[in-house]
Parts: sequence; C-alpha cells; structure tokens
Amino acid sequence: MRINVLGVGFDNVTMAEALARGAELLESEGAHYVVTPNPEIVEACRADAEAMAAVNGADLVLPDGIGVVYGAKMLKTPLKERVPGIEFGTGMIEYCANSGKSVYFLGAKPGVAEQAAKNLRQRFDGLIVSGTKDGYFKDDAAAAAAIRESGADMALICLGAPKQEKFMAKYGEASGCRLMLGLGGSLDVFAGVAQRAPSFYVNHNLEWFYRLLKNPSRFGRMMKLPLFLAHVAKEK
Repeated sequence: MRINVLGVGFDNVTMAEALARGAELLESEGAHYVVTPNPEIVEACRADAEAMAAVNGADLVLPDGIGVVYGAKMLKTPLKERVPGIEFGTGMIEYCANSGKSVYFLGAKPGVAEQAAKNLRQRFDGLIVSGTKDGYFKDDAAAAAAIRESGADMALICLGAPKQEKFMAKYGEASGCRLMLGLGGSLDVFAGVAQRAPSFYVNHNLEWFYRLLKNPSRFGRMMKLPLFLAHVAKEK
C-alpha cells in the first residue's frame, strides 16, 4: 500500500527495507526501476502526466526529500522515514560489488561518469563497471542499446528529473538490465565534482539549505518546497 502525496504514491519503507527490496528486484527476472522523488519532482509530475505515469509506474518509489515526509505527515498518512536517493544508490552499488553484479553509469557532464566509476571501484572492492556514458546524448534508444551491449545488471540513470524517470519507464526492457536507479546528480557526488552536505545538515534534514548557501542560484528551484507544502495544505 503506497502513501499518496499529491498524486505520487510513495512506498512506506525504511532505508533497510528499501535496500532489501532493491536487492530482491535485482535478483528477479525482468526489468525494474526505482525513482526517488523530492517535492520539486512531485510538482513536476503535477504538471506533466507522462512524468506522473513514469514515477508511479516504478517498482519502488522512495521519499528522497524531507518535504515529502512532512507533506505525508500533514496529510495524516505518515511515512516511516526519508530515504535519500544517493544513500540508497550507494547501498545498491555495495550490494553489486559483494554479489558480482555489474553496474553501468549514465549521465552528468563528459568525464564525470568515468571518474565516478573510478572512485567507486576504489571504494568497493570487486565492483564491476560494465560501462559509462555522459548525459549529453540525443538518441535515447542508442543509449539504452549501449547499456544492453555492456551486459550490465544494474544502471544508474542520472539525467535529472523528469527526463530520467521517462527514460527508465520507456527503455527499461530495451536496456537489458534488471534494475535502473534514477539518481539525479549523484554521479557528480560520486565523482567528487560536487560535495554532499556535512553531516550536521544531513542529520537535521537541512541539506536543501546547505545547497542553497553553496549555490544561491538554486533559490528559484527551492521555492518549489513552499509551493509543494501549500498544495499539501490545500489537499488536506
């Protein structure tokens, strides 16, 4: 039973439960994908029916933003906890390294995916990287074919929302991999191009504030959070 927040159905899981479900999907037949919506993505879905369908069609929908958790609480249908996409992705990469599964990295600027792969191989012994490709491609079908040709078991799709969600919904089977994870800017963090907020901000659910301090140009995007909460209050 998913928790409905403004039309997006979130799986009510802890991080441990999400990772267990991710491993189960990776080990099962067929194509599966995971999305990690925050309030900004929820707002995008409200304005884009295709994006909404792609998000709700995922095998696992994780509440990445603390705003989503607050929104669910306001609607009196609380979620167990926030499940940050980058932490979920890290856990799944570690699972792949330990189980001999191969991973493909798609997205970010040229060179970033390669550096992310290098850093993660150093971090996780035994990690098999089947291939990388930057996000500056024009042919989605060709990108999916490249993943298939690599023989990857799992792929990180980091194209930004809602492009990555639409890509996974449309090309999951064509990619040939068992599991796709839509993880936005995670490759930049894995590559060391961007830094995640210090633990103080993470532990106090203030990552959004840290990102705003580091990059004031994000102010326009951050305004989606109060808009989201206003829509939740109206829904309530």
